[in-house]
Amino acid sequence: MLRYVTTNRGKVREAREYLGSGVQQLDFDYTEIQAPELGPIAARGAREAYRYADAPVLVDDAGLFLSAFDGFPGPYSSYVEDKLGVDRVADLTLAEENRRASFRCVLAYCDGEGFDASPDPVDRADRAVAAAEDDAGEETDALPVKLFEGVVRGRIVDPRGDGGFGYDPVFEHDGTTFAEMTAAEKNAVSHRGRALAKFGEWYRERTQ
Repeated sequence: MLRYVTTNRGKVREAREYLGSGVQQLDFDYTEIQAPELGPIAARGAREAYRYADAPVLVDDAGLFLSAFDGFPGPYSSYVEDKLGVDRVADLTLAEENRRASFRCVLAYCDGEGFDASPDPVDRADRAVAAAEDDAGEETDALPVKLFEGVVRGRIVDPRGDGGFGYDPVFEHDGTTFAEMTAAEKNAVSHRGRALAKFGEWYRERTQ
């Protein structure tokens, strides 16, 4: 059984399309650290969730990366959406000549065991835990986390479509915004879907 750490049932349904029915939702409020990249955030969450569940876990972190603003908001996408709103982010981008954007998702898997570093990266850093253990005069091996990234590239446009959520109405891929796509169409090309496909291929080999 694989625990997908999320409060979003839609993510679980999407994960089951790629991984099968053995995916179980785990509602666990892990610490979301501040970091300029998605990988360390997801990795830290996976370690916390594994220690909580004592079972294999999968954590994701995702964001919208705008070329005109050097990748911002990236890991801060949810915060920026709450503070500025999707329409304001779109207006700021449309005022720029460069309107290229990408949605990125990093999946972090932890099962308490080690694994090879290729083809996808392994995050072995566990600085917060290591620091606490050093203060106590004890040593513990850090939990390795396997990372899988999915990326879908597009551009920012005026809002179109009634589906999806978040930045979907202003993100256009191959002429169609995510909000204009059906759920199946979006899942087939989405950043999370691409990361799940990579993870699923690796995970099946690991669990055979």
